[in-house]
Amino acid sequence: PAPTAEARLRRAAARESATLLDRYDATSAAHPALAAALAPLREAVAQHMRAFGGTPAPAPGTDAGPDAAESSDADDSPDTPESPDKPNAPVRVPEDAGAALRALADAERAAADRRTAALLDAAPETARLLASVAAAGASHGYLLTELLPEVA
Repeated sequence: PAPTAEARLRRAAARESATLLDRYDATSAAHPALAAALAPLREAVAQHMRAFGGTPAPAPGTDAGPDAAESSDADDSPDTPESPDKPNAPVRVPEDAGAALRALADAERAAADRRTAALLDAAPETARLLASVAAAGASHGYLLTELLPEVA
């Protein structure tokens, strides 16, 4: 059977979180001095992905551990293994750490805006989740810009 509109919406949100995870990982790899500051925000994005039914890969350089295989109870479709959640395009990270943080903040804000727009088409439970994750993304965008003076 074809996935429902709600399942497609959740899958799209999980893919968007996967894209953000890739950005966090690429930024941390390109600017190792930022990795510790980015780790809590990256983990929140991984939790968002799980909430939408995706299965995030562990952060680079971390032990997968027993919880790594845990998936969300929101996973109601058969095609939520890692492959559909992981985008294929490599992430370009600016060489300047400040520009890299700004790019990551912009990506968080853009994702928050798209999730806010998706509220109109979502069922109540998914709408609440989208709203919560959009608010978190907006706060991540703010927190990332607050890191800028530390890297200047």
